[in-house]
Amino acid sequence: MANRILVIEDDRGISDALALHLQYSGYDYMVFDDGLLAARHLKEDHSFDLALLDIMLPGLDGFALFEHMEKYNIPVVYITAKADSASEIRGLRGGAEDYIVKPFEMVTLLVRIEKVLERTGKLNRIHRIGDITADLENRTVVRCGEAVELSPLEFDVFAILLKNKNRTVPRERILNEIWGADWFGDTRTVDVRIASIRKKLGLADEIRTIPKTGYRLEERRK
Repeated sequence: MANRILVIEDDRGISDALALHLQYSGYDYMVFDDGLLAARHLKEDHSFDLALLDIMLPGLDGFALFEHMEKYNIPVVYITAKADSASEIRGLRGGAEDYIVKPFEMVTLLVRIEKVLERTGKLNRIHRIGDITADLENRTVVRCGEAVELSPLEFDVFAILLKNKNRTVPRERILNEIWGADWFGDTRTVDVRIASIRKKLGLADEIRTIPKTGYRLEERRK
C-alpha cells in the first residue's frame, strides 16, 4: 500500500505541483486549502503517514493544526513562506519533523518526505510497478508471482529507480549512492546493471535511457 500524504496548502499553483509530484512518486494524497476543513476531515479519516502544512492558512493556521496531527500521530513537515527564524524555531520546537521555506525544489522536498517517513517508521518498503513487486527491506523481487534473482548491485540500482519512479536519475548519482563518491571506474558499470535488470524483469520499455544524463523508470499510465 502506498504511503498516504495530507497536503494543506491554499496556493493552488503549489498544491497542484505537489499533487503531481506526489502522484508520480507513487504516493496517495489528499489536498485541502483550508485548515478548518482539514481538521474536520481528520475526525473521520486520519490514516495519513505524513502531513505537509502551510502555516498561513484560512480557517486554522498551520501551527494550530499541529495539535490535530499530533493527536493522530501524523508527522508534520511545514512548507511555508515564513522564512523568519522565530517561526522556524516555533515549528521545530513544537514537534515538526522539518521546516521548508518557499520557494523550494520539488526533488528536495520528496527526498525530505522519504527521510521523515523512514525516520518515523512509516516508510512503505514494498514497491510495485506493473506485475513486479519489490520488497526493499528483505531485498526480494517477484514478477508474476515468481521470484527473480538480482545480484546485490542490480538490486541496489533497481531500488534507486523504484524510489525515484517517473524521475530521471543521473548515472553519477547512482554511482555515488552505491559505489561511493571515491569511485573512479567507468560509468558504464551502471549501464551494464541496467541492461541486466531490463532483461531479467522485462522492463525494456519502462526503464528509459535519458541521453547524456541517466535513466528513468516510467510507470505506464492506464
